[in-house]
Amino acid sequence: MTLLNGSVWSKKFFSDGWRDATREHTVTEPATGSRLGTVGLATTQDVQRAAARAAEAQRDWAATPPQQRAAVLRRAGELFTEHAAEIEDWLIREAGSVRSKASFEVQLALGECFECAALPTHPQGEVLTSEEARWSFARRRPAGVVSVIAPFNFPLILGLRSVAPALALGNAVLLKPDPRTAVSGGVVIARVFEEAGLPSGLLHLLPGDGSVGRAVVEAPEVRVVSFTGSTPVGRAIGEQAGRLLKRAHLELGGNNALVVLPGADVHKAASAGAFGSYLHQGQICMTTGRHIVHESLLEEYSAVLAEKARALPVGDPAQEDVALGPIIDGRQLERVHGIVSDSVAAGATLAAGGEIAGACYPATVLTQVTTDMPAWREEIFGPVAPVIGFATLEEAARIVNDCEYGLSVGILGDVGTAMKLADRIDSGKVHINEQTVSDEPNAPFGGVKASGTGSRFGGAAANVEAFTETQWVTVRPEIADYPF
Repeated sequence: MTLLNGSVWSKKFFSDGWRDATREHTVTEPATGSRLGTVGLATTQDVQRAAARAAEAQRDWAATPPQQRAAVLRRAGELFTEHAAEIEDWLIREAGSVRSKASFEVQLALGECFECAALPTHPQGEVLTSEEARWSFARRRPAGVVSVIAPFNFPLILGLRSVAPALALGNAVLLKPDPRTAVSGGVVIARVFEEAGLPSGLLHLLPGDGSVGRAVVEAPEVRVVSFTGSTPVGRAIGEQAGRLLKRAHLELGGNNALVVLPGADVHKAASAGAFGSYLHQGQICMTTGRHIVHESLLEEYSAVLAEKARALPVGDPAQEDVALGPIIDGRQLERVHGIVSDSVAAGATLAAGGEIAGACYPATVLTQVTTDMPAWREEIFGPVAPVIGFATLEEAARIVNDCEYGLSVGILGDVGTAMKLADRIDSGKVHINEQTVSDEPNAPFGGVKASGTGSRFGGAAANVEAFTETQWVTVRPEIADYPF
């Protein structure tokens, strides 16, 4: 069976089955500009109908026995396994992923489904003590309808990591993917759950522009909004949700630091740094955006990192075995180059890269960087590695924390020294002797400061907290006596 046959989804969106759309979006290949297909776009009226239907279907789904919900999640995981090659091809062509990144993303997706298959039977509350002659419980109930808004960079997993646990815990979902990756980040998920036997009305695929994004937040049936994307958009969604008294789980940007301690193996450290900065062209919220290297290793590290950068081939990952594929679109490509150019004009030195190559941007290294330069201060979302030195652990901690973001930090070198530094760092994640890009379905994921509202995804505890509400229940053996 072909999961993604275009005759099923072309010019349609998914809401109680595949529906003809009144608006369309051409799916293009960022590496070549070639047309890959046409997805249907939803309207705000479509969102309103979908939200009402989702609320209706959710009541029966919440009452469905846990093992039946678990079976749907397990089957979804099996389908990701069976159709891995087909899904990987779409991630390569539509999102510009290199093969290894696409494979990694599909593996995360199937792992997410299998992990979430355990949620329906996970403990859903606790027994409380009480001063009264009664039993007292706190139980978790499905939130109801959850809106998931996902980005283009890891389109499959960054949508699925909210869709799967929300469904497993008895909710219905409105999914709005980025239109640029509406197939690998939307159609794939809809088709997998359709084939897995998810009852109709529980999952709605609603690609669209900002008006559709606002609609999936404002729909009165929606109780929880799960957003992954840029910090400016996340702030707007958080304000919108707050005004409407809805919970918003925001996983936002990052300008993540990799600290190389004195005595670290320079070649291994540079390899870790290159991976952290250049995986998926640096288009990851966890990308290593700042390299902070002890002054005793600074010159050697910069030279080795630049050598590695120059050796990484770029091109069309659908046609060549490359390390870096295209930037998602021309606007982002120009933005990356602009930040690099402005930093060079301010005094930074180009040690590698720094020039546009068709739809790609080669791996770039900047030295002689100062902390007020754009390449240091901004989240670039491109394959750029600015390098700076430090003298003491106190200085390293200050440089790491002198950033509006707080998502992920890597520390390379002596473990004892790394532990001391880790205790001084404000970050949602710290990885010792690893680079900054890491994710597992059973691990809590999230950031602090401008990187979001904390760990709202991953693992049973975070997922239950994110997608359920707490209800207090008391039970007496007989009706209580009251003084009125």
